[in-house]
Amino acid sequence: MILRYLIILLILLPIKVFAVIEVDITRGNLNPLPIAISPLSIDEKSKISFNKVLKKKNIGAEISKIVENNLKQSGLFNPLNKDAFLQKPDIANLKPRFEDWNLIKAQALVTGKVTFVDENLRVEFRLWDVLAGKEIMALVFTTVPSNWRRVGHIITDKVYERLTGEKGYFDTRIIYISEEGPKTNRIKKLAIMDQDGFNNKFLTLGNELVLTPRFSPTNQMVTYLSYFKNLPRVYLLDIETGMQEVVGDFPGMTFAPRFSPDGKKIIMSFAKDGNSDIYTMDLENRIVEKITNHPSIDTSPSYSPDGKYITFNSDRSGYQQIYIMSSKGKNVKRISFGNGLYATPVWSPRGDLIAFTKLHKGKFYIGVMRTDGTGERLLTENFYQEAPSWSPNGRVLIFYRETKTNSKGEGFSSKLWSIDLTGYNEKMIQTETDASDPSWSSLLSN
Repeated sequence: MILRYLIILLILLPIKVFAVIEVDITRGNLNPLPIAISPLSIDEKSKISFNKVLKKKNIGAEISKIVENNLKQSGLFNPLNKDAFLQKPDIANLKPRFEDWNLIKAQALVTGKVTFVDENLRVEFRLWDVLAGKEIMALVFTTVPSNWRRVGHIITDKVYERLTGEKGYFDTRIIYISEEGPKTNRIKKLAIMDQDGFNNKFLTLGNELVLTPRFSPTNQMVTYLSYFKNLPRVYLLDIETGMQEVVGDFPGMTFAPRFSPDGKKIIMSFAKDGNSDIYTMDLENRIVEKITNHPSIDTSPSYSPDGKYITFNSDRSGYQQIYIMSSKGKNVKRISFGNGLYATPVWSPRGDLIAFTKLHKGKFYIGVMRTDGTGERLLTENFYQEAPSWSPNGRVLIFYRETKTNSKGEGFSSKLWSIDLTGYNEKMIQTETDASDPSWSSLLSN
């Protein structure tokens, strides 16, 4: 069990001070907050013990590096160079000399301590408002030593939330399709990794074609599509236990279903009797209900976070556009009216936006619009990119992008990319192989 071994032993309630730190969460990396991440201090005895168990010489420095990288990758923070730090980690953790941290223009400071206690990893950290000269958060975690990377992600989430006012997204995982081989004969495996690309693990062997994995919003359950003897099957996979079951055979399906917000249903589109409509299936009793009944192609359904509405794309207007309707299939309304074709709509976890893929004049765009279709913004364009998936806090989108091949069919690649809602913080996510069809998990520490 992933969560069993992570125990928060002590929560020191944040001191209620009116800090003057402000993080602008609307402008991406244009004005990042200067923050100092001091290496977590560690005594020599604990250092020796962790080195024996983890083969890490200084686990405190390793954990602080995770926090630093996460905050930097968010685009909202500017971790300062450690060479400029004037205080040693153990002293800074007890009582920072705020004038020293002010001198290097730090506005926030993270300090902490790591110890080896009863074969466990004990991590305490503090968040300081340098400008106000106050401690604003202190937490202690105890867990098994192998969970050290997760502790770094959880600390980042706490710091991020305290300084931005919105939930973090760092203690999460991404499931995707790992791809290898020539474009005409790709080997595709189901793979999973931490959101920063570490702890990659392959979940299938590659002897069957797998497509479009989707995380449940409530737990570490995944649905995906796999072809067994050329017949598409929908599978449910419990990431924590490894248990897998077949939901059913759906001959007309080309994309895996998505979960309802409560995780009790899946919603999908498949062709039946020559027509593509949207269906739901109750996972407890396996009852299938038809939601749309239209001679057009209705596909790519996604629930709103409250479960009351569904967005999908359809060509019922003559061209592929985005629609919304009630969860019962009533009151269908078209919301996209821009130039081009719209596809893969996905409702934000916040409920305020719908992400989509758009094809216009030979280019593919990843964009967002409000749920009534207003405020369309195109965040990024490329030769080919699609399949956006939201971070659990609704701030970042992950998607995949393909490159062109040359005249000989060489040079093809498929990579995962992320971009935040400002459109400024775009980056490629490192994977061991080519990758496609990403899906972002909910927070593991919820």
